[in-house]
Amino acid sequence: MAADYSVGFEPADRLAQDRDSVRKRFWTKLKRVAARLPFVEDLLAAYYCAFDKETPRHVQAALLGAIAYFILPFDFIPDMLPVLGFTDDAAVLATAIRLVANHITEDHRAAARAVLTRGIDNEA
Repeated sequence: MAADYSVGFEPADRLAQDRDSVRKRFWTKLKRVAARLPFVEDLLAAYYCAFDKETPRHVQAALLGAIAYFILPFDFIPDMLPVLGFTDDAAVLATAIRLVANHITEDHRAAARAVLTRGIDNEA
């Protein structure tokens, strides 16, 4: 009998299917941890690309999976650990971005920079 290793954990792929939950939980977590994220602009650009209706579905799926991993409360390396806490999130996001980089447009990056200029606390 195979053990269920997802007990107590919400699988990222299931979370990625619920776009509204991803939107809400993304902004909640980002507001809490943005100051500690060296990759916050890339994360925001990926978010805008994932929710852009012009982005192909397979690209949206890849980015939503990476974003879902970021917002999960439990991951491989706990986010509260100094220095190492976000390395797994960064690796997952970097891999997804590398796979779909040609779909993350200058408009997505400009939207990310605009949020950072206005301040994340002023967002959704």
